[in-house]
Amino acid sequence: MRRRRTATVLLLLAAVLAASAVAGLALGPVRIAPGRVLDLVLAGPDAPGGAFASIVWDVRMPRVLLGTVVGAGLAVAGAVLQALVRNPLADPFLLGASSGASAGAVLVIVFGTAAGAGAAGTAGGAGVPLAAFAGSMAALVTVHALARRGGTMTTGRLILAGVAVQYVLSALTSLVLVLSASPDQMRSVLFWTLGGLGGARWDELALPAAALFAGTGVLVTLARPLDLLLAGEEGAHTLGLDTGRFRAAAFVLTSLVIGVLVASSGAIGFVGLMVPHAARMVVGAGHRALLPVAALGGAVFLTLADLLARTAAAPEEIPVGVVTALVGGPFFLWMLRRSGRGEGVGG
Repeated sequence: MRRRRTATVLLLLAAVLAASAVAGLALGPVRIAPGRVLDLVLAGPDAPGGAFASIVWDVRMPRVLLGTVVGAGLAVAGAVLQALVRNPLADPFLLGASSGASAGAVLVIVFGTAAGAGAAGTAGGAGVPLAAFAGSMAALVTVHALARRGGTMTTGRLILAGVAVQYVLSALTSLVLVLSASPDQMRSVLFWTLGGLGGARWDELALPAAALFAGTGVLVTLARPLDLLLAGEEGAHTLGLDTGRFRAAAFVLTSLVIGVLVASSGAIGFVGLMVPHAARMVVGAGHRALLPVAALGGAVFLTLADLLARTAAAPEEIPVGVVTALVGGPFFLWMLRRSGRGEGVGG
């Protein structure tokens, strides 16, 4: 019964994602009829279509695909982090992972310490993703160490540690912005801090897509250990899980996924907080069903958020990170109020 329900939810989400993608391809400064969009997509990238074909295949398609990949990856990362720290408020953005990844990427872009980091701030080359991974990993380890005391981790300490690390990393990013003498670099720094999908290009999609599929594939195989962590530290030990080693390995893998995604889109917050909770309400807490549902849900959410960011104030474009924050902020406060009712999570 539960498998049938999960399969039904996945099919529905896939249908909604397809509809969202068509809307993302059709709407914008130049509107294209959905039927025309489908014709152009089915005809392939070399189909005759003049300006419409170019808009669909060269401008909007990479952006929609990047939004799908980043949204799915951030939602999966959020679900895993919530299990690892056993806290419902865990999120790549709130725990400083996205800020750490942004800071690492900005340092490489501005100071050019890694080969292949373009001055325009794109994610070309290996330097930016590697720096983003290192920043993400360092932030997660720091927040976890600061929040954990005497074997327990309360919601309050986790949030305070995440906020503190975020402030430090934001100050570091601002310092880099001040020291940067290039207008192009300054625009790049703003891109990393606000998040955006406008710079998506076909030749830059392979790395985030590979990180998403490989990372999610591995994490789905770890569904049972993640479920055991929800039973508590002692219970997981009793059932044969080496929690310390597993948690460390999962942190590294999750940080790698976050780093690569942030290197492509900048810091986009609250996707990893909201979507996993919504997915749990539908398919329960078991990670074998939760992770695929969260992935599709995150893809739908960020695709629609980016569509709103492009069209709400047209011809001006709102950074998609602003849109997700406007939606995620009230959700976070609601979750904080819920979790503040006597919660003290053992970690």
